[in-house]
Amino acid sequence: MSDTDEGSAAWRVGPAAYLASRPADHAVGAPRSRYLEMDDGCRLAIDLYLPDGALGRLPTIVILTPYYRRFALSPDAPAGTEPTPNVARWRDLFVARGYALVAVDVRGTGASFGTRDAFRSPRERDDYRAIADWIVAQPWSDGTIGATGISYVGAACDFLASTGHPAVRAIAPLFAVWDTYADHYYPGGLLLNRLAENYDRLMIALDHDRRDLVREYAYFQDPHLRGPQPVDDDPDGVARDEAVRAHAGNFRMPDFITEFRFREEPLPYDAGFSSASFSPYHYAADMPADIAVLSVSGWMDGAGYANGALARFQTLPNRAQHLLLGPWDHGARINVSPWRDDPSPRFALTGEILRFFDHYLMRRATGLEAESRVHYFSLHEEAWHAAESWPPLATHRQFHPGAGGTLGAGPATGPATGTETHQVDFGRGTGGNTRYERLAATDTRDYYVDWQGRDDAMLSWTSAPLARAGLFAGHAVLTLRLAADRKDCAVHAYVSEVEADGTVRYVTEGMLRALHREEQPPPSVYRASWPWRSYARADAAPLVPGEPVTLRFALLPTAWRFAAGSRIRLSITGADADHFGQVPHGSPPRFTVHRGGTTLALPWRDA
Repeated sequence: MSDTDEGSAAWRVGPAAYLASRPADHAVGAPRSRYLEMDDGCRLAIDLYLPDGALGRLPTIVILTPYYRRFALSPDAPAGTEPTPNVARWRDLFVARGYALVAVDVRGTGASFGTRDAFRSPRERDDYRAIADWIVAQPWSDGTIGATGISYVGAACDFLASTGHPAVRAIAPLFAVWDTYADHYYPGGLLLNRLAENYDRLMIALDHDRRDLVREYAYFQDPHLRGPQPVDDDPDGVARDEAVRAHAGNFRMPDFITEFRFREEPLPYDAGFSSASFSPYHYAADMPADIAVLSVSGWMDGAGYANGALARFQTLPNRAQHLLLGPWDHGARINVSPWRDDPSPRFALTGEILRFFDHYLMRRATGLEAESRVHYFSLHEEAWHAAESWPPLATHRQFHPGAGGTLGAGPATGPATGTETHQVDFGRGTGGNTRYERLAATDTRDYYVDWQGRDDAMLSWTSAPLARAGLFAGHAVLTLRLAADRKDCAVHAYVSEVEADGTVRYVTEGMLRALHREEQPPPSVYRASWPWRSYARADAAPLVPGEPVTLRFALLPTAWRFAAGSRIRLSITGADADHFGQVPHGSPPRFTVHRGGTTLALPWRDA
């Protein structure tokens, strides 16, 4: 099975068909490059691509990247060696179809000067407005700008739009956070410590022009890549080398991210800077309501990027909003479905993105207005669905843990009201084939293939075989009545499908640090259809050892079809040594779960 949209009834005109209707009519020539000076004198390296033979003024797509706008190539590089592994797909998609494209090394990266003071920052946001000013002043510009990109580059689209620049008319943030704290580094209030370390190594490799380290990453393994490309008037790379030397002053992720143990708590030396400062939601009120937005993510997209796409969709009042959720990892490099016939996605994502910008920037007759606003893919069913809003299912099916490891339906009664204990083992983890590795550019291709047996060391409950198949789409919500023998603990919860032959399939997971158990209504800048909490110091509450409390939290969203005859398994534990730090340090807790106050609710439709 594949993730192709061809033949799907979820679209009137599928992305593949639309892409086929838009041939590449223009040759793409070599870029022109230059330094663009910011208000504070910092110079940013930019590349400009224009379509050969295009007439009149053009809409512009801008790519704002910390991952090199373009590599320099060795003198012996074969003809056709690709110098722009992060920009090529956008160059070939847009410029060949009549758009201008501007690719920028953001401040403190590539051939650009300056230093990075944060993982995105207000200073970068100011740069983006200056870049937009420069674009619309050019003779080839028609005065309209769109932006797209994956991950950091996608969140930069939000930053650009939030400047309120009148030329910015459409953005497509792809696989991009809304809240860097909860969607990325502190899901459930727990630090992804290995991610911070691994991403830091990638930053050093690129920002410091460490070519020996760059080659460790599959995306940059071509031996002919030779660091960031100098701009045209720096042929010998003197200015580029000066810029790179300054990058030694860039922030270091493990040191930086641990400054933000509590969400939105200002730094002690800068009262105006917190985790909100480098999160798109913080600027949501500044985003004009007439900008079109396409949010894209995947069911295995890191620690909460799908939540970011959903929160953006649910928060912004923009009338022209579209949401796409597929069976993908971070960046849609892999189709993560265990039932795939090819790990490479076959979905025409570029067709969906091109249609979006054609509609809102070029004002072409695309038929997009007749399509549903939401499209999502159901795993195991291996099918696309359309919806007008999110969440797509209004009803829930509830399960509760019972005696003997059973997971029953309906309210807990009788023996289901007892307790069970679990000793947390800080040495246990979830392996190296998980949703987290790709965030630091690890070339993961097979997801959770070693899941079988990993739940043996967890506290688990398993349902009876399902009489009929069911579609689960949205956020599973776990209400857990728990006592611990420590003043804090982490809870990691997993839902699996146990197939009729005994094969155990990872479905989704969620986590919560007990310190952050208090729920609050979501604020206007982060609308969420799942339980929300502030992760603020003022709302943090230690546990009283032995005293039961209720923890209610959402697992990461997905869409999954459970087969008739399969069983649903809920598992909990208190550690994932492969990705998260210990809570509390050096003191593995012992859990007591009160079955009577514990419920798993799945958004459900019989299939």
